[in-house]
Amino acid sequence: MAAVITLYPTVTPLSYHRIVSPTLKIPTDTQRPIPVGLLACQRDPLLRELETSIISCTISQPASSPSVKKGKKTSATAPADQPTLEVILHDTIIFPEGGGQPSDTGIIKTADGRTWTVTQAKRHGGHAVHYVQTDQAEDGLASLIPGTNIIVALGELDFDRRYDHMSMHTSQHLLSAVLENRLNIHTLSWSLTTAPAPCYVELARSMTTEEILAIQSEANKLVFEGRKVHVEVQEMDDKPQPAVPVLESGRAVGKGVPTDYTGGIMRTVIIDGVDRNPCCGTHLPTLHNLQLFIIPQTEILSRLATTSARLYFLTGPRLITYLTSTHSQLTAAAATLSCGAPQVPDRIGQVVDERKRAEKRVDDLEFELAKFVARDVLREMMSSEAALFVKHVHRTDDSVNPLGFLSAITTAFANIVPAERPFVLVFSSSPSSQTSTSASVLLVFGSDEKCVKPAGDLLKGKLNVKGGGKGTRWSGKFTGVWREGREDVVVSEVLKVISM
Repeated sequence: MAAVITLYPTVTPLSYHRIVSPTLKIPTDTQRPIPVGLLACQRDPLLRELETSIISCTISQPASSPSVKKGKKTSATAPADQPTLEVILHDTIIFPEGGGQPSDTGIIKTADGRTWTVTQAKRHGGHAVHYVQTDQAEDGLASLIPGTNIIVALGELDFDRRYDHMSMHTSQHLLSAVLENRLNIHTLSWSLTTAPAPCYVELARSMTTEEILAIQSEANKLVFEGRKVHVEVQEMDDKPQPAVPVLESGRAVGKGVPTDYTGGIMRTVIIDGVDRNPCCGTHLPTLHNLQLFIIPQTEILSRLATTSARLYFLTGPRLITYLTSTHSQLTAAAATLSCGAPQVPDRIGQVVDERKRAEKRVDDLEFELAKFVARDVLREMMSSEAALFVKHVHRTDDSVNPLGFLSAITTAFANIVPAERPFVLVFSSSPSSQTSTSASVLLVFGSDEKCVKPAGDLLKGKLNVKGGGKGTRWSGKFTGVWREGREDVVVSEVLKVISM
């Protein structure tokens, strides 16, 4: 994949984070963690480094204890799982998973000069818990000491991840707002997928291409205007939170405040003149540079009682990556097809038509060849004086459907064989290059099912063929290397038994 360079805004405006409750203050007591809702990552989403202090550090995943294998003179130690520490900080710029937005990753730098990797952060109640990797739990506990000052930071890759999440999350708010304001289509849920895949919103109904293009145009007008985004926070009162709206189908529209949240902060994300929505996620301070591209089709989802649709979208760095990848694929396709990029769709149509005509020619030739094979078998049968004519025909075939050709032979034979003449035929086919996992196909065809079924049963037992049949045809698959002097001999022995 080609590298994508994105120029990020560097400073969050002072007006981005607004405390609207007169009594709400950001806690300054370094012995207490700031609750989720007022974290530095939520107050200043473009901040990459923060000096703070450790509140607590505990072992999350202890190392496995040694085990002794039975029957051995010496004991063997099982590989120890890498221990993980749960660290709570006074404040953090590493966003804990929530609001449909995945966790950030980052690093913690301690006073002893060491750097610790934060693999994820989660909200426990009202606090952000950082999961820190360490080779030895005791080593981590000795360095990540409660009460000490540390630096928590986002590295380049960590910030790229954060910026991608912010771009997609803010665009989802914009897209959902425009869908509801313009077409009264509610967003039931959404998914912030792993980059570079498109994200999607799940809607109460599908959309036409014209509706999708109109929504995309309306959203991008707001983007080009550079509408501002800011956050308002207030204390959550003791009153029950409003219930999540429910459609006639019974599906809920979005999600409410998690029942296990104990931080006491109500956070609302506002896109100026467009949307107000409760959300704990990180968002960009402006729609500028968030040009939205909506994939012009919806994916229908049918459940037991309801039907919904997914609408996929891209924006920001993910859109640039998508366009770069798509252009590379188009250029490669054009080179393969020996045409210019604009001619690729027409050229692909021509190739598909040519392929269909070629397959038709192959089918016609195989049918003619099948008749020749059938006539050869018939000539041999007519010259035989056996009461029950039996024969095995093996061929090499690398086609996609070798059983289809064998079936064509039996059909051609059935059209020319005298009705009064009894017979049992076994046709088999193997690829030219074989391994222990290669598949050979067998087709048993006879004048009487009383002979065909016993032949199939014998092939099952002697060659471990997997198959079955009904009436005068039985087919199966042999796995392994088919050898002329081995498997062919077994088939001949089976036919000899049948002819007795």
